[in-house]
Amino acid sequence: MTARPDRAEQSGAQYGLGMPCRLQILDDTYLRLLDEADAPELHRLIEANRAHLATWMAWATSQTLDGTLEFIRMAKGQLTGNDGFQTAVVLDGALIGMIGFHSLDWGNRSTSLGYWLAEGHQGRGTMTAAVRLLVGHALSVWELNRIEIRAAVENRRSRAIPERLGFRQEGTLRQGELVNGRYFDCAVYSMLSAEWRSG
Repeated sequence: MTARPDRAEQSGAQYGLGMPCRLQILDDTYLRLLDEADAPELHRLIEANRAHLATWMAWATSQTLDGTLEFIRMAKGQLTGNDGFQTAVVLDGALIGMIGFHSLDWGNRSTSLGYWLAEGHQGRGTMTAAVRLLVGHALSVWELNRIEIRAAVENRRSRAIPERLGFRQEGTLRQGELVNGRYFDCAVYSMLSAEWRSG
């Protein structure tokens, strides 16, 4: 079993866990950490997309401004604890979505990714580019072995991203997630380090 990286090695002047301050994914779009001052803008984005997001994500139904601020604080704690990070997707200076790691399992060298994008910005390859960048970072810089993505079987847009990037569908978790009183089956996808390098 591999030991957890030393905190002094993984944090400091860089953007936590070996991340630069800004990650460019497209010419006009990049990823960055959230600050508490971003809470009002992020909450407005959630409000504007609440119906779309609440179809697939339980938290979106009742997310408040205070809840958004608490999420940002949790994300900061996640970063300082060497347990992954959450980043905003930024287009021309405006927040349009989120992507991040749920947690890092250093013992098994694995993690999982979650993401969402404003409905009006879908279909342009933005999230595919973001996922590709973070998967590459986790497998090369952190030297993880496995990345997992889960999505509701009916959520074709979310499932298209790991499929487009060559993830392997391992199976389906029957009624694996409860959202607004409805159980969804979840498709489970994975990418291994050796597969990513050879792909």
